[in-house]
Amino acid sequence: MPGTDPREAANIVLGELPEFPYLPELPARGVGADIIGRSAALLVDLAVDVVPSGYRVAARPGSVQRRAVDLLRKDVDTLDEMVERAGASPGVVKVQLAGPWTLTAEIELARGHRVLTDRGAVREFTESLVEGLRAHIAEVARRTGSTVVVQLDEPSLPQVLAGALRSPSGYEQVPAVPQPEAVELLARVISAARAATGAPVLVHCCAPRPPIALFRKAGAAGVSLDASSLDGAPTAFTDELGQAWDSGTVLLLGLVPSTDRGTRPDLRTLAGPALRLVDRLGFSRTTLAELAVPTPSCGLAGASTSWLRTALSATRDLGKAFVEPPEDW
Repeated sequence: MPGTDPREAANIVLGELPEFPYLPELPARGVGADIIGRSAALLVDLAVDVVPSGYRVAARPGSVQRRAVDLLRKDVDTLDEMVERAGASPGVVKVQLAGPWTLTAEIELARGHRVLTDRGAVREFTESLVEGLRAHIAEVARRTGSTVVVQLDEPSLPQVLAGALRSPSGYEQVPAVPQPEAVELLARVISAARAATGAPVLVHCCAPRPPIALFRKAGAAGVSLDASSLDGAPTAFTDELGQAWDSGTVLLLGLVPSTDRGTRPDLRTLAGPALRLVDRLGFSRTTLAELAVPTPSCGLAGASTSWLRTALSATRDLGKAFVEPPEDW
């Protein structure tokens, strides 16, 4: 989300999305507040610091990691306070963090290579993340009185699978990770999160063609994707979406623009890609009520405060329209 005030962010979330609020992320606060720094704050017995090329493994926690931990703690405190002020605990609260492949792709080892290049280090990071995530889930659940839903963000996974990442120096290509290995490690985190929450686990990826089948094999109950390019998607990809729906997987469809568009589009326009997808795949439009959740197209960090409220309000209204479609649909 945009801005630097966790109180304002939590107030907006609870006001606009009272049935499915989330713990806000505010990357504008700087180092330690972005997706990697925030997720690194959950690591147990592993330390990171910042160098000119990005996050790097460190011998001991430094000021950057301490700041990340403090920011996350403050955000949980603020959400707890705002829930208490609201006078009722929401049924669920979503938390989100980098998945194991994105986290290890974006942190360097001490010698300057990505953690991703060392399979032993990847597994060590994954186990550390799992341990920290369990504690985070327990804290949020205790403080809010809500069931916690975990969302793993894997924006880098398509590049990891394609071998499209370069070393931090830029001179070497990082070898592709085989799909079975990617499934196994992601499944480790998903199963741990599901066991800790008793709730379905979501995976989010804003890449144009996220690996839907891989996410399903790893145990994701819902997949979040940017739906803006679905109209031009190849048949192989839309078939994966159809198979997901056939299996009961929920698709969180990014339909509402994440950045300012001036006036709010009407609901029919916003729903267009989803309506055309169900028609193309031959599903009943009731599928949108049963197995689809509208969302913003991706993160809202680049939105103005006014558009943020507009986007969240439109998302809520679109969800209601999925359940009770207007006559002009």
